[in-house]
Amino acid sequence: MTRPPVPPFTPETAVRKVRLAEDGWNTRDPEKVALSYTTDSHWRNRAEFVDGRDAIVAFLRRKWDRELEYRLIKELWAFDGNRIAVRFAYECHDDSGNWFRSYGNENWEFDEGGLMRARHASINDLPIAEADRRYHWPLGRRPDDHPGLSDLGF
Repeated sequence: MTRPPVPPFTPETAVRKVRLAEDGWNTRDPEKVALSYTTDSHWRNRAEFVDGRDAIVAFLRRKWDRELEYRLIKELWAFDGNRIAVRFAYECHDDSGNWFRSYGNENWEFDEGGLMRARHASINDLPIAEADRRYHWPLGRRPDDHPGLSDLGF
């Protein structure tokens, strides 16, 4: 299976790969998102280790069952060959209505077909008031004219 853009990445294809990943995660569709990863993909997400596409689907279902109204922005940090580093921030609330903005960094490694075979994520959560939210687009893909992380000062 091929998932363009494929490595080695250029400045343009690295930015495109990051935006495609953001768009996928903003669908909050675990099965669709998991197709971007190799069947034996290895993740570290916070303190949790996830191995394989089936485990990724299960992880994402749990995540989006508790992280409600999830909206994410990713930004390219660096790239080289088949690796990309991103920074990101997302906003969501829990089932009690408590809002959070979570900030993080991810290191990605891709196979020759453009599927991600490794994802290492470090994430910190900041409780925020609902009035402090900065992501107000309708659920789904972030509009092209919505500010990115740097534009928002994150």
